[in-house]
Amino acid sequence: MIIGLVGKPSAGKSTFFKAATLAEVEIANYPFTTINKNEGIGYIKIDCIDSFFKVQCNPRFGYCINHKRFVPVRMIDVAGLVPDAHKGKGRGNQFLDDLRQADALIHVVDVSGSLNENGEPVAVGSYDPAKDIEFLEYELDMWFFQILSKGWDKFSRQAQQEKANIVKAIAKQLSGLGTKENIVESSIKKLNLSNEISFWDNNQLKELAKELRRSTKPTIIAANKIDVKGADEKFKELRKQFPDLLIIPCSAESELALREASKNNLIEYIPGESDFKIIGSLNDKQKKGLEFIKEDILNKYKSTGVQDVLNKSVFDLLKYIAIFPGGMNKLEDSNGNILPDCFLMPPNSTALDFAYSLHTDLGDNFIKAMDVKKRLPVGKDHKLNHLDVIEIMHKK
Repeated sequence: MIIGLVGKPSAGKSTFFKAATLAEVEIANYPFTTINKNEGIGYIKIDCIDSFFKVQCNPRFGYCINHKRFVPVRMIDVAGLVPDAHKGKGRGNQFLDDLRQADALIHVVDVSGSLNENGEPVAVGSYDPAKDIEFLEYELDMWFFQILSKGWDKFSRQAQQEKANIVKAIAKQLSGLGTKENIVESSIKKLNLSNEISFWDNNQLKELAKELRRSTKPTIIAANKIDVKGADEKFKELRKQFPDLLIIPCSAESELALREASKNNLIEYIPGESDFKIIGSLNDKQKKGLEFIKEDILNKYKSTGVQDVLNKSVFDLLKYIAIFPGGMNKLEDSNGNILPDCFLMPPNSTALDFAYSLHTDLGDNFIKAMDVKKRLPVGKDHKLNHLDVIEIMHKK
């Protein structure tokens, strides 16, 4: 799974990325600090199933604190986006190309309204952050439309003459963007488009591109810089203006400060929690900074928002589920590690899907699966639930 970070220059993408991954990246308040994409590992937080079995897990990947499991996902922080990026303005072409493989997008918006459309500083509150949401959606829609419409006349005539499967043909044309046949089919039905694609006009093609983009690159809004005075009012306005979007208040700078302090053994802090405990010696500046975070961010919003955004991008946007492999009589692997693995699976995944995700041979030789928590056998078509523990029985 790949989560892409998008937004205009200086909105706080790189700060969010560093807070989520603790990767070393350049952070500065001027446009195009990020020139080439940054890649790192972020973590999705779930309630670890080890507490159900009254054991302590030993993750091979990620980590577990107080029975809170952190499951790794790939993250990409791309160059800042400016209006007309789909025409190549700024670093638009590179930006869009870097996002091709992303499963979901986190749009980091400066909700304080202190940057103009090009990411240049202006008076706090003088810019409307709603414009950033609108222009990003437009740029992404136009990106899809350009790819879909490229050579469309020739494509549609050929498909019509050869009586090709239109759904398969369009999915193939957009396969580089992760567009699946079922998404194409449902989008065509939703828009009630004619089976004769030669009859589709430019506006219908644009509407189809929008539908495909929303399904293929779902987006969550990280309303960043919520700690700035006046930002909360703008955040509330955004939620009213865009009721269908997931918009989460966020202070990436606060999260980064907490994670750095935890890394340096100054505080005990679990990402996404509403509090921390001071365990080290702090100077006056550090004390003041942590007091501000506690009073103005954690007490008010219950978290800095960074972990919430990551979790919701996977579980609310993509509707993935977390599944643990385990045995009916043994939760350890061959090295003695307890519940070492956790897999993020797409919605409606079956026991057979999970078998294949573990190893092709397990899928090919599938006999049945065991629901370890319920201690019941299930068939190959059994749909899995979030936090299931599954053992695969297969032919030897």
